[in-house]
Parts: sequence; C-alpha cells; structure tokens
Amino acid sequence: MAAAPAGQAAARAATADVNVAKNAGFESGLSNWACSAGSGATVSSPAHGGAAALKATPGGQDNARCSQTVTVKPGATYTLSAWVQGGYAYLGASGTGTTDVSTWTPDSSGWKQLTTSFKAGAATTSVTVYTHGWYGQSAYYADDVSVFGPDGAGGTDPEPGIPATPAGLTVGATTSSSVALSWSGVSGATGYNVYRGGTKVQSVTGTSATVSGLAADTAYDFQITATSSAGESPKSASVSGRTAPGGGDPGPGPAVPKHALTGYWQNFNNGATVQKLRDVQAQYDIIAVSFADSTATPGQIVFNLDPAVGYASVAGFKADIAAKKAAGKSVIISVGGEKGNVTINSDASATAFANSAYALMQEYGFNGVDIDLEHGINSAYLTKALRQLSARAGSGLVLTMAPQTIDMQSTGSEYFKTALAVKDILTVVNMQYYNSGSMLGCDGKVYAQGSVDFLTALACIQLEGGLAPSQVGIGVPASTRGAGSGYVAPSLVNNALDCLTRGTNCGSFKPARTYPGLRGAMTWSTNWDATAGNAWSNAVGPHVHNLP
Repeated sequence: MAAAPAGQAAARAATADVNVAKNAGFESGLSNWACSAGSGATVSSPAHGGAAALKATPGGQDNARCSQTVTVKPGATYTLSAWVQGGYAYLGASGTGTTDVSTWTPDSSGWKQLTTSFKAGAATTSVTVYTHGWYGQSAYYADDVSVFGPDGAGGTDPEPGIPATPAGLTVGATTSSSVALSWSGVSGATGYNVYRGGTKVQSVTGTSATVSGLAADTAYDFQITATSSAGESPKSASVSGRTAPGGGDPGPGPAVPKHALTGYWQNFNNGATVQKLRDVQAQYDIIAVSFADSTATPGQIVFNLDPAVGYASVAGFKADIAAKKAAGKSVIISVGGEKGNVTINSDASATAFANSAYALMQEYGFNGVDIDLEHGINSAYLTKALRQLSARAGSGLVLTMAPQTIDMQSTGSEYFKTALAVKDILTVVNMQYYNSGSMLGCDGKVYAQGSVDFLTALACIQLEGGLAPSQVGIGVPASTRGAGSGYVAPSLVNNALDCLTRGTNCGSFKPARTYPGLRGAMTWSTNWDATAGNAWSNAVGPHVHNLP
C-alpha cells in the first residue's frame, strides 16, 4: 500500500485525518471487499503499491463492481482516490447522504489515479465506496484505494512492520535454461522478490519460484527478500545454482494445416474438466497452453506448471508436448490471462520477451507463442519483440493472436497494426467473438454478438483490412460456461464458416466475395469442450477440416 501524499500527511498531523478504507491495498485478498458475481480476485502483478492489487473482470450483464462500506463522520468531507489500469474503470461513492459521486477513465496500459470527493450527510455514518468496469470491456485493475478524511470511529488499517529476512533458500530442479528455488515463509510477508546477481528478476506471493531464460551450463547466485506494504526486508544469504548442459533445439514440429482448429488448454482448474495435454481432443491442430506468467522484469515471461492439472513431474508435461507434435499438432505458449499481464513498451522489454519466449520454446518444445494480451499493447515494441523471436526461432515459428472484438474494429488499433506489421510471420488471428457488446461490421452496420452475422460481418473487417484469409479464424466459447456471454451453437459456427468460404448459409449479411482459404476456428477451451462432452470439437472440427 502506498504512503499518503505529503499534503495528506500534513493534513493528518493537523486534523488526525486517516484513510478510513480497510484493506485498501488488497494485501489481505478481498477481505472487507465484496465483488459482484465472483468477478474480483487479487493478483501479484501488476501492483501499484505493495504486493497485490484487485483484478475485476466484467462478464455478460455484470460490470465487475467491487465495494466496501466505510465508517464516516457525519458532515465531514472525504477525498476518494484509487489507482487503476486495464479496461474501463470507474470509482465512486453511494449513500453519502448528500450528492453521490463517481469518476472514470477509459482503458489504460499504465497506472492512472482517479480522484473525487464527497461530503457525508448530517446523519450519515457509513458510505459505500466502489469500483467497477464496463460491460463487454476487458478486466480492470485497482490498487491503493483511499477514503481520506476524519476517522468515523471505524479506525483504519494498522501500520504493518517490515518483514524479517527469509531463511532456508535452497536450489531445486534445474534445466538448461532454468533454476527452481524454494525458501521458508516469513510472518507478515505478502510477497517475495527474487534476485539474481543482485538484480531483481521476479516477484511472487508463494515460497517458491523458477527463474527462467538462463544460459546453459552456467552458475548463478540468487537471493530472496520478503515484502509487505511497509517495505522490503534485507536480502537473504546467497545460494548458487548451475543450469544443466544444453539439450539442443527441440525442432519446429509439423506445419499448421491449411484449415486448422485451435483450442486453449487450461493450466489451472476452474471447474472445467481437468486435462493433461495427452487428453486434448484429436480434432485440435493448434493447442495453446494457457498461460505464461510475467516476472518483475518487464517483458519477461516464464511458465509454471500448475499441480492442479495432475502431472507428477514437468518431464511428463514435456513428453506430452513431444507426443502431440509427433501426432502432427502444434503446441504453443499463450501470453495473457490472469497472470500474464506482460508489458512490452521499450527496446529492453521487447528483447526480454523475445529471449524468454525462445527459452521456453527451447526448454519445453513449444512451437511458438499466442498473444492474448487484453490490457493494452504497444504495437511498435510488440512488433520488435515478435520479429526478434522470429529471427531466433526461424520459419517454423507458429504465431497466433486472440484480440477482443474492440481491438480489431479498425486497422488503426494497436492490435490490428501489430497483426499487419508481422503479417509475413503471422499464422492466424483468432479474434474472441464473445464477452463483447454490439460491434460494427465491415458494412458499417451494428451487429449483436451471438449470431452468424456477428461472426461474418466482423471477420470481413480483417479479411478486407489487409490480413490474408489464412490468417483469420473465428474464436468462440466451447460451451455456455466457457464465457460470460457470446456463446453460439456449433451449427452457427459452421454456418459462418460456410458463409465466408462458400457464400452459403449466411444470415442477413453476405460478404461481397468468398474466402476459401479461411484458416478455421478457435475455442476457449479444450477443457470446457470436454465438460460439454466434446460437442464443439466433434461438430466444428470435421467441418473446418473439410473447408474448400
């Protein structure tokens, strides 16, 4: 949690004003907060202050409202502020007894402070403060909420002490490009920083970490610190770990077929059928492993296999990747999602992304990467990163993207600009035709999600905007539980594919020409497909593979 600004500190000394919000920096999870429809969670990155922040994701008719009732002094004035980033973000107060207030900002790729103020009514002793996003928009992040004014007798969070130095740092398993570390937990710590050679390379909330992107057969020194909203502990004693000798290039794998089915595999358990990679349905040609994790180094990504998916060892996971490749499938690492808020906005971060992505390809045998960033991108630097990765990986690189509908409405958007800038190395863009509001089609008309017209008229924008038909796919949920909104029956997906490739089974929108080379379709996720009895892949897979 960030300290109060100097002006507020002076006011505190004079009037005993305090921040009456509890758990204002989300260091204690969602304690004291209530989020609608289970839309909120705490994450370690990005965090504005301390080791945690709120991530809230709108879905369907829910705008991801997270609120807290604070105790106020009747008749007093309070300054309400919070730091936000990501999708549309709103901050407000209701039940003030006077005039309720709110403020907002459109999506932002960096932290931005929202500020407003309110006066409590003459008989008002409690006020509800809240944040929320907007329907059909991406997740927003919030941190360091402040409701600054006189203590309403509810008190404020106690000032925590700086945690003690972690002990017990040990080196675990090593590969040619990574070293696993573990250590003993520290009371009062909300996170830990990992240092390599004196430089911070990673921040985690647990008591273990894997440092990736390392050179083969090389010794490295590591240290750990504990963190809380009060500050950071001294560094632990140093330990040395040596990476294993290099094991050679795993090879590019088979070429992606002319018409391909893409499925996202969940490296976590969220209630869908838990799968090992070997269990992924045979209809899928491209399997996107979801997701890579970010580190404290801007642009750098790592991969941490979740024990919840049931592998006894990382070796078993790698063996399943090799088996899928031997069966003619491409297995790629997806960048985005809950823990993959990767920022690539400089030459250094572009290089860090390319180097770490290539290291994961070398270590696990991935065929390439999927870009599923939903918090905003910088086209210039993301393009640099992907070109550096392509130069290292060669012509066998599989590069896919999964933008939201709003990201592909215009060739001037950052996502669309990136797709066109890397067109010569791009495999396919599988736009997410779900969790979306109504959007414009290529004919300038507005179409609502969940229809054949929504799929075809929006795909037309990409097909006529510069992408080759082979670089366009239709992304939809595998079941009604796979997304907040936008599910369409497999039969409608097949109708949309027919409309675009053959000019048949169209709705009211019919494209001016056909695109027989259309790549195919994508779904979130192979797990939700399995939960629904494989209905999606059994229906859409054969249809994709029999396109003209």
